[in-house]
Amino acid sequence: QVQLVESGGGLVQTGDSLRLSCAASGGSFDRWVMGWFRQAPGKEREFVGRVSWKSGTPYPDSPEARFTISRDYTKNVMYLQMNSLKPEDTAVYYCAAGIDLGTNIYPHDYVYWGQGTQVTVSS
Repeated sequence: QVQLVESGGGLVQTGDSLRLSCAASGGSFDRWVMGWFRQAPGKEREFVGRVSWKSGTPYPDSPEARFTISRDYTKNVMYLQMNSLKPEDTAVYYCAAGIDLGTNIYPHDYVYWGQGTQVTVSS
Protein backbone atom coordinates (compact mmCIF):
# COMPACT_ATOMS: atom_id res chain seq x y z
CA GLN A 1 0.00 0.00 0.00
CA VAL A 2 1.38 3.37 -1.02
CA GLN A 3 2.08 5.72 1.83
CA LEU A 4 3.28 9.30 1.75
CA VAL A 5 4.45 10.96 4.93
CA GLU A 6 5.35 14.64 5.10
CA SER A 7 7.61 16.18 7.70
CA GLY A 8 9.56 19.35 8.34
CA GLY A 9 6.78 21.85 8.90
CA GLY A 10 6.79 24.33 11.73
CA LEU A 11 6.64 27.94 12.82
CA VAL A 12 9.14 30.26 11.18
CA GLN A 13 9.59 33.98 10.70
CA THR A 14 9.29 36.04 7.55
CA GLY A 15 12.37 35.60 5.41
CA ASP A 16 13.31 32.23 6.85
CA SER A 17 13.84 29.05 4.89
CA LEU A 18 12.31 25.65 5.48
CA ARG A 19 12.69 22.27 3.86
CA LEU A 20 9.82 19.83 3.79
CA SER A 21 10.24 16.13 3.18
CA CYS A 22 7.89 13.54 1.78
CA ALA A 23 8.80 9.91 2.39
CA ALA A 24 7.20 7.51 -0.07
CA SER A 25 6.77 3.80 0.43
CA GLY A 26 4.76 0.83 -0.70
CA GLY A 27 5.15 1.15 -4.44
CA SER A 28 7.33 1.64 -7.47
CA PHE A 29 7.16 5.24 -8.56
CA ASP A 30 9.19 5.26 -11.77
CA ARG A 31 6.17 6.05 -13.90
CA TRP A 32 4.82 8.56 -11.47
CA VAL A 33 5.02 12.24 -10.79
CA MET A 34 5.22 13.51 -7.26
CA GLY A 35 3.77 16.87 -6.39
CA TRP A 36 3.41 19.40 -3.62
CA PHE A 37 0.23 21.26 -2.85
CA ARG A 38 -0.78 23.60 -0.08
CA GLN A 39 -4.04 24.67 1.45
CA ALA A 40 -4.62 27.72 3.57
CA PRO A 41 -7.73 28.04 5.78
CA GLY A 42 -10.78 28.84 3.71
CA LYS A 43 -8.95 28.42 0.42
CA GLU A 44 -8.74 25.72 -2.20
CA ARG A 45 -5.82 23.35 -2.43
CA GLU A 46 -3.13 25.04 -4.49
CA PHE A 47 -0.46 23.51 -6.72
CA VAL A 48 3.10 24.25 -5.60
CA GLY A 49 5.21 22.12 -7.92
CA ARG A 50 5.99 18.62 -9.16
CA VAL A 51 8.87 16.38 -10.10
CA SER A 52 9.26 13.39 -12.37
CA TRP A 53 10.14 10.60 -9.99
CA LYS A 54 12.29 8.60 -12.39
CA SER A 55 14.35 11.42 -13.82
CA GLY A 56 14.26 13.69 -10.78
CA THR A 57 13.62 16.64 -13.06
CA PRO A 58 11.30 19.28 -11.63
CA TYR A 59 8.70 20.49 -14.08
CA PRO A 60 9.08 24.20 -14.89
CA ASP A 61 5.56 25.11 -13.86
CA SER A 62 5.98 25.87 -10.20
CA PRO A 63 4.22 29.18 -9.48
CA GLU A 64 6.76 30.04 -6.80
CA ALA A 65 10.31 30.79 -7.90
CA ARG A 66 11.29 30.80 -4.21
CA PHE A 67 10.50 27.10 -3.95
CA THR A 68 12.59 24.23 -5.28
CA ILE A 69 11.54 20.61 -5.58
CA SER A 70 13.92 17.69 -5.63
CA ARG A 71 13.98 14.03 -4.78
CA ASP A 72 16.39 11.44 -3.50
CA TYR A 73 15.81 8.30 -5.54
CA THR A 74 17.73 6.01 -3.23
CA LYS A 75 15.85 7.16 -0.15
CA ASN A 76 12.42 7.51 -1.80
CA VAL A 77 12.11 11.01 -0.43
CA MET A 78 10.94 14.18 -2.14
CA TYR A 79 11.83 17.60 -0.84
CA LEU A 80 10.38 21.08 -1.02
CA GLN A 81 12.94 23.78 -0.27
CA MET A 82 11.19 27.03 0.55
CA ASN A 83 13.17 30.26 0.77
CA SER A 84 12.28 33.83 1.69
CA LEU A 85 9.08 32.69 3.33
CA LYS A 86 6.19 35.10 3.67
CA PRO A 87 3.11 35.08 5.91
CA GLU A 88 0.99 34.24 2.86
CA ASP A 89 2.90 30.96 2.57
CA THR A 90 1.16 29.82 5.74
CA ALA A 91 -0.76 26.65 4.92
CA VAL A 92 -0.88 22.91 5.30
CA TYR A 93 1.50 21.43 2.77
CA TYR A 94 0.70 18.11 1.16
CA CYS A 95 2.67 15.78 -1.03
CA ALA A 96 0.91 13.64 -3.59
CA ALA A 97 1.66 10.92 -6.12
CA GLY A 98 0.04 10.13 -9.43
CA ILE A 99 0.63 8.62 -12.83
CA ASP A 100 2.57 11.08 -14.96
CA LEU A 101 -0.04 12.63 -17.26
CA GLY A 102 2.28 15.34 -18.46
CA THR A 103 0.10 18.05 -16.91
CA ASN A 104 -0.31 17.04 -13.28
CA ILE A 105 -1.14 20.40 -11.74
CA TYR A 106 -4.58 19.71 -10.27
CA PRO A 107 -5.45 17.74 -7.15
CA HIS A 108 -7.57 15.33 -9.18
CA ASP A 109 -4.46 14.36 -11.17
CA TYR A 110 -3.10 12.63 -8.08
CA VAL A 111 -4.08 9.34 -6.49
CA TYR A 112 -2.21 9.23 -3.21
CA TRP A 113 -1.85 11.94 -0.61
CA GLY A 114 0.04 12.45 2.58
CA GLN A 115 -1.54 13.70 5.76
CA GLY A 116 -0.04 17.18 5.43
CA THR A 117 2.37 19.24 7.48
CA GLN A 118 1.61 22.70 8.85
CA VAL A 119 3.81 25.62 7.87
CA THR A 120 3.21 28.89 9.70
CA VAL A 121 5.12 32.02 8.82
CA SER A 122 4.92 34.84 11.33
CA SER A 123 5.29 38.47 10.34
